[in-house]
Amino acid sequence: MTSFGIAEPVGTIAARLGEGPRWDAEAGRLLWVDIEGERLHAGDRTIECGAMVGAVAPWAGDVVLVALADALAAVDIQSGSVRRLADIPHGRPGMRCNDGACDAAGRFWIGTMALDEAPGVGALYRYDPDGALHTVLSGVTLSNGLGWDAGDRLMYYVDSPTQRIDVLDFDVASGTVANRRPFAVIPEADGIPDGLAVDEEGGIWVALYGGGQVRRLDPDGRVRGSVEVPVPRVTACCFAGNRMFVTAREGLYALDLPYSGPPARPFGGAPPAP
Repeated sequence: MTSFGIAEPVGTIAARLGEGPRWDAEAGRLLWVDIEGERLHAGDRTIECGAMVGAVAPWAGDVVLVALADALAAVDIQSGSVRRLADIPHGRPGMRCNDGACDAAGRFWIGTMALDEAPGVGALYRYDPDGALHTVLSGVTLSNGLGWDAGDRLMYYVDSPTQRIDVLDFDVASGTVANRRPFAVIPEADGIPDGLAVDEEGGIWVALYGGGQVRRLDPDGRVRGSVEVPVPRVTACCFAGNRMFVTAREGLYALDLPYSGPPARPFGGAPPAP
């Protein structure tokens, strides 16, 4: 397996549970969250969200969309204001949102999990630009990595305890998925599959929690190489051109790669009035 190098620490910001890096190309800044620290990091700014925050997506200007523990909210990066938009219909107490990302049509996909990681009580939701929230998958344990191929015909998805990356047929016009099937199995000794990103050549990069690396798989599922991370609990990754940002439980890391990937897609809804 080819080594693509070692990710180096970025800055001095420590995290309790760093997650969800997303490159906001319009603003030229990295967005990422500290779930347990209840913080959103946007470039050189830190916003206290007042609740666990599982994911973030670019939206419009200084307004971003975040998934709090039990709701979706608009956050103004400059003022620090947090405006709840839609409640997440958790099926029981002790739940929170986890990883999320927007598709090409600006829909925000967000998964959930139980704080005690109870099996089968989580879900994957789709939040449309018109404000409607739809349940897409149920019976999920720890909803994690999401990504789409360059043609927006496939969606990759991780429910971490399955030790798999799954793939689903995706219809970008309707936002529907079908035919969920295993794409790749991660041996338990290598770590737990967590967040993922897809490069411009169709390669799937998956963070391995407990494995100290981000692994690249070809579109046919074959392992091609990895990025080493100097801490074991790696949570997610994203591209900013040919630069990859990697979050681990402890914080943020980065390196340059011989591959490039697209920036985060923004949420497509009309931004809330001031």
